[in-house]
Amino acid sequence: MSAARYPARLWIVRHGESAGNVARDEAHAQGADRISLSTRDVDIPLSPRGKKQASELGAWFAAAGTENRPEVLLVSPYTRAVETSRLFRAAGGADPDEPICIDERLREKEFGILDGLTTSGVASVLPDQAEFRRILGKFYHRPPGGESWCDVIFRLRAIMDTIALHHAERRVMIVAHQVVVLCLRYVIERLTEEQILAIDREGDVANCSVTEYAFDPDEGRDGGLRLVRYNEVEHLQQSTAPVTAEPDRTSGVRG
Repeated sequence: MSAARYPARLWIVRHGESAGNVARDEAHAQGADRISLSTRDVDIPLSPRGKKQASELGAWFAAAGTENRPEVLLVSPYTRAVETSRLFRAAGGADPDEPICIDERLREKEFGILDGLTTSGVASVLPDQAEFRRILGKFYHRPPGGESWCDVIFRLRAIMDTIALHHAERRVMIVAHQVVVLCLRYVIERLTEEQILAIDREGDVANCSVTEYAFDPDEGRDGGLRLVRYNEVEHLQQSTAPVTAEPDRTSGVRG
């Protein structure tokens, strides 16, 4: 496969901290079974800290120069991802006329009947699902009405095909969610279940962190994407924006 099938650069960014993070922390502190949220997950906005993180990310890209900024923005339809993209662009991270392209295939992993439950809530309210997940593992477990990691991977393979068809040799940024970041690593790097779950166990993907790939003609037989950085938060550490991370929602949070 030649360079004509790959983006020149690919950045994968997790959205900024969401208001769901605060609600999750409160639920765990109270030992509650459910996270108290009055809106759909798709409508959960960024927290004030999340907005600052998104702006700092944009400023960091702006300082890197035009040739190091994305030419294409592909974004999850969830409010927290769209807000992150808009604040990123407004801070100079992308051209102000660059459209934000919403793609539903980048949406959060769907948790079905587990949605909104804390870790202890899954065990107490739906113990059979907790046991199924223990037996099958998070990669293959699909809760009723929800998705497994494999289901997410199916739609992300289609995203990579779209990028190859329409955005080859361009600089592309994806703004989405923790599971999407991890599953894209699985697809791009051709990892195994054991390898991607080992990466997941090392720690959560930080809010507004950057995972970056560059096309390398020496990668593989015909060239490919080479991992440059994973879960990078230098731009937050250099600023006053706090580094935050939310575990994925299979552990009872909004990711």
